[in-house]
Amino acid sequence: MTPQATGNPARQLTDGQRQPTPGAARTPGTPGPPRVPEAGPDGARPTAPGAAATAPGAAAAAAPAAPGRTDTELLIAASVLLADAALAAKKAGADLTGALTGGRFALQALRRPTWALGTAVSCVRALTAPAGLGFGANGGLVGELARIAGNVTRRRPAAVAMAVDAFALRIEAATVTHPNLGAEHARRLTGALVAGDRLEAARALHALVERLGVTRALTTVSPVIMELLALTGLLDENPVNDEFSWVTLAGGVPTTDPFLGLPSSLLKYLNPGPGRAERADPDPILAKVLGTSRNDIVSYINDIGALGNHGLVLLRRVACADGAERHVLLLPGTSFALLSNSTPQDLVGAFDGCLRTDTTYTRAAKKLLRRAGVPAGSELMLVGHSLGGLTAMNLASDVDVASEYRITHVITLGAPIDNKRPADHTTRVVSLVNKHDVIPMLDGRGPASPHDLPDRWVELAWLDESYDYPLSHAPQAYSDSLRGELAHYRDRVNALIGCYDGEITGNQPYMLRDR
Repeated sequence: MTPQATGNPARQLTDGQRQPTPGAARTPGTPGPPRVPEAGPDGARPTAPGAAATAPGAAAAAAPAAPGRTDTELLIAASVLLADAALAAKKAGADLTGALTGGRFALQALRRPTWALGTAVSCVRALTAPAGLGFGANGGLVGELARIAGNVTRRRPAAVAMAVDAFALRIEAATVTHPNLGAEHARRLTGALVAGDRLEAARALHALVERLGVTRALTTVSPVIMELLALTGLLDENPVNDEFSWVTLAGGVPTTDPFLGLPSSLLKYLNPGPGRAERADPDPILAKVLGTSRNDIVSYINDIGALGNHGLVLLRRVACADGAERHVLLLPGTSFALLSNSTPQDLVGAFDGCLRTDTTYTRAAKKLLRRAGVPAGSELMLVGHSLGGLTAMNLASDVDVASEYRITHVITLGAPIDNKRPADHTTRVVSLVNKHDVIPMLDGRGPASPHDLPDRWVELAWLDESYDYPLSHAPQAYSDSLRGELAHYRDRVNALIGCYDGEITGNQPYMLRDR
C-alpha cells in the first residue's frame, strides 16, 4: 500500500491535518502551503527548486518566537530536511556498495588493477569513515552482510544518525501540543530511546508506569508512539527490523513489526477465515437504541456502542427525502478479551486490518451485502469505530466493492486510516480523532508528522476530558464530546451526510464469523 502523503516544510495546517488547537478545524478548500514533492520509488523525496532555501530561511522571515516558546514549524521543517538527507545517504550507500561489488567493476579491475585497487580503497573509506557515510554499506548480498555486521557491532551509519535526529525533532515538536511529553519521566524515556540506551529506557518506562499507571503512561507517549517504536528498531542490534523504521521515517505504512521484523504477510496465516454473515435478532437493549436512531453522527456512534464488539454489525435501509433508497453499514471495533476469537473483531484482525485490505472482516462484510440483496449500484455509507473504521476504509479501497456499489461516505472514529485511500476518488472520507486516543496514531501520522492528507478528506480532531486510554478510545467518549462542546463538529458531519436523511425502512443486525 503506497502512501499518498507529502512532506510540508512550512507546516501550515491544511484541512486534512490534525489540528494542534483543541476544537479547531479548517474549511475545505482553504489553500494549503507549498509542499515537498512526493517520495520517489526509493523512498527519498526529491528536493524542489528553492526548497533548501525556503525551510531554513523561515527563521529569518518569521517574527521572533516568544522567549521560551518552541517554534513547531521550524522543528518540523528541520525534521523533513533531516529525513530527506537520511534517506539520500542510505541510497548513496546502497549505490556505492552496488557499484563496488558489481560485475562491471570486477571486469574493469581485470583490465586496470592499479586503478581498481585505488578506487576500491576510496569507496571503502567513503563507506566506513566517520567523516563519510559512517559504515553505510547496504543493499545486495555483500551490502546487507556488511549492514548486518554493522548492526551487531553497533556501528551507526550517518544515515541512521540523521534519521534519529529527525525523529527527535518530531518528538520535540509534539511536546508543544502535548505538554505531558515534556514532564521529567516522559523526557527521560524519550531521551533514552533517542540515545539508544535500552537499559535506561527500560528503567525510565518502569518509572513512568510506576508513577502514572499503565493506561496513563500509554496515553502520555501515544502521540509519538510510532517515532518511539521506529527509534527502537533503528538502534537495536537486530538488522531485520530496520525496515519498519525507514518506512516510518519516509511516511509510509510499515509492513513489518518493529521488534522482530516479521512481515505482515504472516498475518494472513493467523487470520485466514473466509468470513461468514448470518442474520441476527437484536436483543432488547439494542432494539431500544435502534428504535430512536436517525441520520445523525452521534446516533450512529450510539448504535455502534450498542452493537458491542462480539461480531454484530448493522445494515440499515433508508428511504431518503430525495426519493432514493440508500444503505448504511455500521461496523464496530475490536474485542480486547482474546488475541483471537471466532469473529473478525479480534486483535489479530485489528493488526491485519492495519496492514492489509483483504481481511476476514472485509470478506464477511462483502458476503453480508450480497446476502442482504443490496442492489448493485446502490449508494452506501460506511460508519466504523476503531477496527470497524479500518474495515470501512478497506472496503472502500476494494475495487470490486467500489465498482459494485457507490460508496458515498466513509465515516470513521478512533481509526488509524490515514495511509489508506478509497478506490473511488469521489468518496467523502470523514475521520474523527480524539487526540488522547492511542489507536489513531498507529498509522504513523502523529501530531508532529510532516505528512498531509488529501484535500477532500475532512479530519476533525480534539482534546477532551477522557484522557486515559482505553476510555479515550470508547465510542461513548466520542459521543459525549460531539454532544457537548464539540456540537459544531456534529453539525458539520451531519451536513456532509444530509443526503441520508429520511425514513428508516430496515434495521437488520448480522453476526459475522471467521468461518
